[in-house]
Amino acid sequence: MERHQTSVTRTPLNSVVVQRRSKSKSYRQSYRSCLGATSRLGFTPALTAQRLNASRRAPKSHDITKKVNPEHLNLLMKTEWQLSYVTPLYQFRHTQLKSYSRQLSAFIAAEKQQGFAVEVDGSHSFRVSFSVVQGMVETDHDAETILIQIHSSPAFARQDEPQKSVWRGCLTCINGNPDYIHSLLKDFICLPLFGSSGPQGLTSLVKSWFQQTFDCYFGPLEISNTSLQWLVALWTNCHTESNIQHLKMIWTLPAVPPLQVTYSVNPEDAWELWSSVRKAHQEENEGGEKAKDEAIVDIEEVMRFMQCLKSHFYRHFRLDLSAGSLDQVSTALGSAKSNGRIKILNSKYMITTLTLLTECALLKMPI
Repeated sequence: MERHQTSVTRTPLNSVVVQRRSKSKSYRQSYRSCLGATSRLGFTPALTAQRLNASRRAPKSHDITKKVNPEHLNLLMKTEWQLSYVTPLYQFRHTQLKSYSRQLSAFIAAEKQQGFAVEVDGSHSFRVSFSVVQGMVETDHDAETILIQIHSSPAFARQDEPQKSVWRGCLTCINGNPDYIHSLLKDFICLPLFGSSGPQGLTSLVKSWFQQTFDCYFGPLEISNTSLQWLVALWTNCHTESNIQHLKMIWTLPAVPPLQVTYSVNPEDAWELWSSVRKAHQEENEGGEKAKDEAIVDIEEVMRFMQCLKSHFYRHFRLDLSAGSLDQVSTALGSAKSNGRIKILNSKYMITTLTLLTECALLKMPI
């Protein structure tokens, strides 16, 4: 414990066909015409009462290397992504990626000329590449994932010296809410989860270009306390198929200065506790009208599992973790932080993790 102060690719089109009057008309206005007046809180009527799913399928191993380019997987994995949500993109086309690469390259060059672009280790030129990560979809209404890379050449590089990747971005939608996606107007593409890795200056430039070109908006995507607890349970559930090696949680307790607690759990102990919680929950449901599906994990199981972990900690250290907040969780499958940073270390459970994060991004979607 420590104290701290601290390219033919499918672009799904929606069933609602409405002619947009002009490109300058914001998607917010288009939503209003399609979905009616906004609520007082400013969210779409369809999403105002929606919450994070109370149940989800238990994660199973997916060998996505059979359908996703291993090179793309390597770029997506083992990189710590800073997450944002992004509203639907107007007239984005997966078939125009070469054009987008040229446009964004020119935009960065123009901003740099005006003194706004970021300097990266003395780099004087940037090259942008857009590519489709084919196979990173789970349903017919998911749009294909887009990977963006920015390469640069050092100021005094040799002519034959290859450019180096200095920034990476990813737009994705895995198991997106079909009701939300089909409520969009025809020319809007839903890729709500955006991850970036690299200098903040380049991230700002990329977001600015997207907002100007596709009439969208980016916002920060924190990972809530509930979502982090879901990841604790879902990753622990994977232990028998892929050894999680460790379960590490970092909590922050309200104190002056704030008390940061690192809580590490033996993977076998975590698995045994999780199994007992699952078994007890299943037995409780045996007498009900509907037997519990073993492939489904309920929020009640997640909360009970976390409460058992906190109770065990209290017995030993007399500190009530319930009084604080869960800030970080990590296993051999990945790590996640409440500030919106995520790293995926095992491709077999990438779909499970991205499904949860896509859901979080869609729940943040304003109009």
